Amino acid sequence: MAQLTPHDFAALFFLAYVAFQPIQIDTYVQSFIGIVAIGLTHYLMSRLSLVDGVKHWIIGQPTVLVRHGEILPANLKRSHFSLTELLSVLRTSGYPRVKDIEYAFLEPNGDVSIVPKREYAPLTPSHLGMEPEYEGIPLTMIVEGKVQKRNLKLINRDEDWLNQQLASQGFHNTSNIFFAYILDGDNELEIVSYPTNTKESEG
Repeated sequence: MAQLTPHDFAALFFLAYVAFQPIQIDTYVQSFIGIVAIGLTHYLMSRLSLVDGVKHWIIGQPTVLVRHGEILPANLKRSHFSLTELLSVLRTSGYPRVKDIEYAFLEPNGDVSIVPKREYAPLTPSHLGMEPEYEGIPLTMIVEGKVQKRNLKLINRDEDWLNQQLASQGFHNTSNIFFAYILDGDNELEIVSYPTNTKESEG
């Protein structure tokens, strides 16, 4: 559905509405049967999407829109993807010139994946022979004053440790904390407190 244009999606929506308009549900039993039928259909489709030879009919498959710097009009037409849309996606992705692109794929979910030519690819530390230090990922500890106990368990910590960290930064309870996180592999807690005027207005 992500590959549908807005008017295609609108047409599909209204067709479904018209098709189901004559169906009347008078009892809870009929409602339950309908829910079960839809649930089983969804489950069956999800299982079929894992079967080779069938999944490409359900999920779809990538379509090449640009190859070696040249747009493929036939694939655009088959995918119902306009040239204007393609050029817009390329510009917003930072590649206004089509000739700078090695490949552009229309993915089954409707996104466009772009593979630039080697000479136009973004420079990375590996190109310079550098190996940046691992910074870890942020793990949320507090959200709007509420402690995220599951994330505490992930780093093998408890609320006593969290309270000590808060006290070391001048916080004696979590009610004044809007957001707090810690980097995976690091023990330093980063805290974002509520603005003073915001807490006063709430009180």
